[in-house]
Amino acid sequence: MGGSLLWFRQDLRLADHPALVAALQQGPVLPVYILDPAVLAERGAASKVWLHHSLQALDAALQARGNRLLVCAGDTAQQLQTLVQHYQLDQIVCQHDYTPAARRHEKQLHQALSAAGIAIRSFQHSLLLEPWQVKTKTGGPYKVFTPFWRNAQTLLADFQPPLATPEQIPGPQIQHSSASLPPEDWGLLPTIRWDTGMMNHWQVGEAAAADKLQAFFKVMTHYHSQRDLPDQAGTSQLSPHLHFGEISPRQIWQAAMQQPESEGRRIFLNEIGWREFAYHVLWHFPDTPREPLNAQFKAFPWADKPQDLKAWQQGLTGYPIVDAGMRQLWRTGWMHNRVRMIVASFLTKHLLQPWQSGADWFWDTLVDADLASNTLGWQWAGGCGADAAPYFRIFNPITQGQKFDAQGQYVRRWVPELAGLPDKWLHEPWEAPPLVLQAAGVQLGGNYPAPIIDHSFARQRALAALAQIKKS
Repeated sequence: MGGSLLWFRQDLRLADHPALVAALQQGPVLPVYILDPAVLAERGAASKVWLHHSLQALDAALQARGNRLLVCAGDTAQQLQTLVQHYQLDQIVCQHDYTPAARRHEKQLHQALSAAGIAIRSFQHSLLLEPWQVKTKTGGPYKVFTPFWRNAQTLLADFQPPLATPEQIPGPQIQHSSASLPPEDWGLLPTIRWDTGMMNHWQVGEAAAADKLQAFFKVMTHYHSQRDLPDQAGTSQLSPHLHFGEISPRQIWQAAMQQPESEGRRIFLNEIGWREFAYHVLWHFPDTPREPLNAQFKAFPWADKPQDLKAWQQGLTGYPIVDAGMRQLWRTGWMHNRVRMIVASFLTKHLLQPWQSGADWFWDTLVDADLASNTLGWQWAGGCGADAAPYFRIFNPITQGQKFDAQGQYVRRWVPELAGLPDKWLHEPWEAPPLVLQAAGVQLGGNYPAPIIDHSFARQRALAALAQIKKS
């Protein structure tokens, strides 16, 4: 019969899709997504919700082009082999996946399919450059962003424009609609529907990603000055769309380069570079999701206080900017990047909780939970990774709030019990006079917690812990 099985992974779009273009060159295309229990077990809860809606959007886009998405469940190798044989297809095409688990899985998959005489080809879909393309002068990997990105940009001089969306995607003659699992059987949505409020904040899918990019361009020239203000719509919020491959970095890069040159554009493109750097580090140091890149930190004296971790998770630390961020995360599945740095510093340095505990919570609650970016970010905050913030750089949550949420709009939105406090006291309510607290309806230790730890004490304790591992 001939044709190709297009195995979708983290590439849930039709534009700029090299594997799709390669498949169409061979004839009919069978688009497939496999709900493999072993792979799904590694996904966080919020990520599964996004995946559910993204698969529906992809199916609708395929139907508009004369095809549809076949969703099946089971072991990936077995499902692929069965489908190729049933539809008498010539090959499987897919994207590269750079995570350590996917690399191990892919090696086993290739062995199983090769043994069955089935050809599989993979393509670069999700990065501007392959993780192994950017090398130091000695041929090794980078651990510092600036020289990495300087080198990477020289390679981008040969940038190839994104591929267009095919107008038609013909499918196999054998109809497969009855073989596809209906959405209610995908098992991606929670039994208790806590996700409804979260998804009210998002539009999912390739078309939504394109709309969000265009909306961001209207404010991109101010990105360098507004990206640190959590109460402003100054960031692109493209991260979940990028993670699920609803838009490619090549599409973003080309579209951004077509905008007027500005400091905002330069800084935004640097952020795309940070994502490239995250995958570069993950590829070359695959143990970093659990192990610190700086081996000294294996001996770090983390505190064993699960109650502190729980207070942080629930947004009940008594530090308003921290609590606002954690509540935004719980309600929307996303958190402003400046606030991510603040809450991560607070967890690892004020509370001395392991960075892995923070990474695990973000992994389960972020709709943009991306292993490379999550790992790089948490090791940066913990002072133990590539290009990490020095451990002695300890964010002061009071001054951070005063600087980046000076009018208190962000805190008042997410911590409404403090909404009546004057700006002067909003980021340190424990310093407010009793009559001010009373007038604002704030009861410290009652409807809002007192600080879980004193900032000055926490800072000295963290520095002492760092000194301890330096001696070891």
